[in-house]
Amino acid sequence: MKHEICKIADLPETGSLVTDKLVLVSHHLCPYVQRAAISLAEKDVPFERLTIDLANKPAWFKAISPLGKVPLLRVQQNGEETVIFESAVILEFLEETLANPLHPADPLARARHRAWIEFGSAILNAIGRLYSAPTEPAFLAESQGLSTMFDRLEIELAAGRTGPWFAGQRFSLVDAVYGPIFRYFDAFDRIDDFGILNGKSLVEAWRKELRERKSVKDAVAPDYPQRLHAFLQAKGSHLSKLIRRNEAATAIP
Repeated sequence: MKHEICKIADLPETGSLVTDKLVLVSHHLCPYVQRAAISLAEKDVPFERLTIDLANKPAWFKAISPLGKVPLLRVQQNGEETVIFESAVILEFLEETLANPLHPADPLARARHRAWIEFGSAILNAIGRLYSAPTEPAFLAESQGLSTMFDRLEIELAAGRTGPWFAGQRFSLVDAVYGPIFRYFDAFDRIDDFGILNGKSLVEAWRKELRERKSVKDAVAPDYPQRLHAFLQAKGSHLSKLIRRNEAATAIP
């Protein structure tokens, strides 16, 4: 699972698309897949989800994925199929073509939202560095860096926001992006208290609201926590060592 850098382009307010079928090609753990799944659910659009093993990519997937990554959106229309790759482009396409837009109508507000989506992608990259850090000093450095990023997010949430979501009362694409981010911290909290979100009451409140949102909960399979735990344990990183230490301490003799 590789974290990618996304850039969201300008999007119209509404759209309409008549398709025969939408197929979201997925991986069990990919947070970028979750973004698309949440967006589709919030727009109340039916779609099929096809999950593949990125460690053993099917030949058909290699043929249609130029970058060899998920998500892919297979759009079947009038008997023909078009494949859209890169999560940022998929989100843009959904905003352009489907009703119930998640971006605000005002261009300046949309620009602000796109910027914080980009910040969310940077956080995902930092999370990847955290769980891959080979030593304790490297882990602590990445942990401090993440804490600083969430400090900045706490300041932004405090700036005139009234409501449970990033934009206040209206669930937006920024919320769809941060739901998968906070899911990592559910896994981290089961390992130890790393203090990354300590003292950030607005971030924690937002995290709690996102955890209970149906579209966010349904964006992963029920066995996601077990799969993520196994993934983190197999990294051979400092975090992996903490997981093994905890399991050894709680094992029944």
